[in-house]
Amino acid sequence: MLENLWVEKYRPTSCEGYVFANDIYKKKIMQWIEEKNIPHCMFYGGPGTGKTTLAKILLKELGVEEGDILEINASRENNVDIVRNKLVNFSQTMPWGDFKVILLDEADYMTLHGQAALRGIMEQYASVCRFILTCNYQNKIIPAIHSRCQVLQINALDQTEFTVRAGEILAKEGIDFELDTLDLFVRSNYPDLRKTINTLQQNILDNKLIAPTNQESSADYRVKMVELFKAGKVKEARELIVKQINDNEYEDMYRFMYDNLDLWSKKEEGQDEALLIIRKGLVNHALIMDPEINLSATLIELSGIE
Repeated sequence: MLENLWVEKYRPTSCEGYVFANDIYKKKIMQWIEEKNIPHCMFYGGPGTGKTTLAKILLKELGVEEGDILEINASRENNVDIVRNKLVNFSQTMPWGDFKVILLDEADYMTLHGQAALRGIMEQYASVCRFILTCNYQNKIIPAIHSRCQVLQINALDQTEFTVRAGEILAKEGIDFELDTLDLFVRSNYPDLRKTINTLQQNILDNKLIAPTNQESSADYRVKMVELFKAGKVKEARELIVKQINDNEYEDMYRFMYDNLDLWSKKEEGQDEALLIIRKGLVNHALIMDPEINLSATLIELSGIE
């Protein structure tokens, strides 16, 4: 049941409940709500940072009729036929209210042909239909769509505030937890708050948060990975990552390595060296055919930092 999932239970439903990392964006959103109108928008940022939640809050606060909203997840529906048929059929009919809205989630999964068709539809039906796009990587969206949207970067909370938010949820649920255990879950999932909350809920036993003990658990391998890195067991951590990582997680892993520079060195010069290694690994990720080999090589270089 959705109501039993913490991630749904604690999902913000209003601007008051939404934590904006940028006050300027908050003022802009509130202005749109006051004016009862929005431009085409693109919200971009990492997974679990609240892009879709903010889009749905905006639609709710604007009072857009349910029949005037079309939601599409482009990671599942991303080809040119979807754009030409589904979007056009929805856009060409008159709205019940002032305008229609198409919420295109994970728009960076759309093909280039699909994006080109989308650009034409955005232009043709701008008088009756607004588009809200969410994406993890704005550089995967063609410039012609960028130029037609108000682009807002949805940043994650800083790690301290992120940890406080996760701890508040545990406290509200009456869960007993150690700060060190919570830190493992935060480090392994930051900045993805949605994934953090889900992983926390999966690791509750007798109203207590427990650190996972099963290295083979695909759901918890990142938590175990942090434990191994903290213990200085770099080889075991590398083997665990290579064994468990999914094809769509490689870019996120480089971001994790960047967000946790202190795992590679406690010294400033060591962290600078780690940053350069991570950057090289990410660049090579786009060039090398086998991402597993490239990630393994990057981790080996990182493990050599003193």
